Parts: sequence; C-alpha cells; structure tokens
Amino acid sequence: MANKCIQCEKKATISLAYGPHKFCNKHFLHFFEKRVRRTIRENKLIKGREKIVVAYSGGKDSAVTLFLLNKIFRKSNPIEALLVDEGIPKYRDKALAIAEKNCKKWNVPFKRFSFKEEFGFTMVDVMRKTGAKKVIGSTCAYCGVLRRQIMNRKAREMNACKLATGHNLDDETQSVLMNVMDADLERLLRIGPLSTGAKNMVPRIKPLYYCPEREIIAFAKIAGIKYFEQKCCPFKWQAKRNDFRQMVEEFEAKYPGTMFSTVKFLKEVKERTGKKAGKARKTTGKNEGSSKIETCSKCGEPCSGKVCKACKMAERLEGKG
Repeated sequence: MANKCIQCEKKATISLAYGPHKFCNKHFLHFFEKRVRRTIRENKLIKGREKIVVAYSGGKDSAVTLFLLNKIFRKSNPIEALLVDEGIPKYRDKALAIAEKNCKKWNVPFKRFSFKEEFGFTMVDVMRKTGAKKVIGSTCAYCGVLRRQIMNRKAREMNACKLATGHNLDDETQSVLMNVMDADLERLLRIGPLSTGAKNMVPRIKPLYYCPEREIIAFAKIAGIKYFEQKCCPFKWQAKRNDFRQMVEEFEAKYPGTMFSTVKFLKEVKERTGKKAGKARKTTGKNEGSSKIETCSKCGEPCSGKVCKACKMAERLEGKG
C-alpha cells in the first residue's frame, strides 16, 4: 500500500510530504480542485452572478486559476481574462500568445493592454534606467506598482465584481516573511485570499491561496493546460523576493508543512486582532490595516496620499520627480 493512491488501488504518481498524501493522477486532480473550491467557499470569494475578471499572464498560476474558475463558474458567473503586456521581448509576448490561445480554446473573452499604451514606456525602458541606477528602485518595484494599477483600472472598466489573481501558497508565505522582517504591520495585515474596501478598487481574490507552486505545476501538466514555462522574468534578478523564495523552499523541503503553518499563523493573528482592526477600518476608511485610502490627484486611482505611487514612478522615470 506504500506506493498506492490513498483513494484507490492504483499506483501513486504524486507524493505530498506534508500529509503525507499519495495520489494517482485522477485523485490528485480531484484533491487539488476540491481545495480551490473550499478556499472560495470558506472565504466567500465569489457570489452568484458576479462578473469575474482573471489577471492572466500566460504562466502556470494564472492559467490554472482561469481554467478552474471557468470550469466551476462558467454556468453561473461571467468570466473574462485581462492580459497585460509589460513590453518584455521574448518573454511576455510569448507568454501572452499562449494565453490568447487558451482563452480561445476555453471560450473565455479577453482584453489585452500594454504598458506602452497606458504609460508611454515599456519595462525595457524602465530597466535601462533602473539598471543603470539613474533612478532609485529596482525594476521589479516599478513593474509591480504599474501592473497593479493597470489591472485595477482595466478590471473596473470591464465591470468586474472581483479581480482574480494567481497568487499561490509560496507567494503568500514569502510575502508574510518579507513584511515581518520589514516590520510592516499594515502590509502584513492586508495579506489574505480576499482584499476589499477601498473606493474604486476592484476586490481581489486569490483562489490558489492554499496551493503550493509545485502542485500547481503538477495540476497543469496532468490536466493538459499549456502555459509559458520560462520560470523567471529576465529582470527578476533584482528582486528582494528571490532571497525569501530560496529560504522558503529550503525550509519547506526540510520541514514539510512550513508554508501552511506560516499562513495559518497570519490568519490567527488577524482573527485575534480583528475587533481592533475592524474598528480602525470603520472610523478611518482603512482596509485590513492599511492607511486611509485617498484618490490620486493625477490619475484618479486609489492611493494612500495625494499622488499615487504609479504616478510618482512615472514622473521619476521622466526625470520630473
């Protein structure tokens, strides 16, 4: 029985050390989808007839997110995909080509937007300046802020009730540790499967919140989901997150279940401080511990001051900031 699926007599093809669990392909797919359904149900991520827009990059995480949401909710909820082209040759263009093919295959309407059209520059332009240290900050910092702004603005224009992203358990564990080590309690308390509350901010959901990256890869392969397989963006070498990613991978390999324990710890912290945090949000407009939400005087997007970070970054790149 040691090498057999825990659900049937077939030979196990997947072994999950934190259980430990062993599954054949069929029952692993069932196990994975059941976890996603439970995450959505327990965290009330999606309600009946709500329009869901999925931020789809063409990579494994967003591909699996779109595939499952379309499978589970296509009869009850409108599903569309939002594709963002940062302008990174031989990387994002290849990924989005796969994304478009999958959308057509799954009969999912999609819209594609680009940094060039929205901001007047690409991430290659940003890299030339940040890489040469002509402006402060890493390329990844700029990309993350600008990408989030496009996603929110365009999802809102697409009349989305929820914006789904492909963030997985590895991502969330890294984010928890990064914010703890930065002593950033406000950002720490914003982490979770659902983010809501700010005016003009489309609520964001993370259906893969409890799904480890390696299991997402396995699900995609077994389910026959095509995705862009280049592991990292060519500019990702600058990211601080890389060190946390390596640390989490090493701990998970040595102590299986570390990632689940980390996000469980955060959940308990938020539950124990819930009344205090809830009171703060009610009186100041805060969102899960964040600063008061304002409206950017330049672009009209939600921000924590008079001018949003995206606009400040754009000005800095133009030499005005």
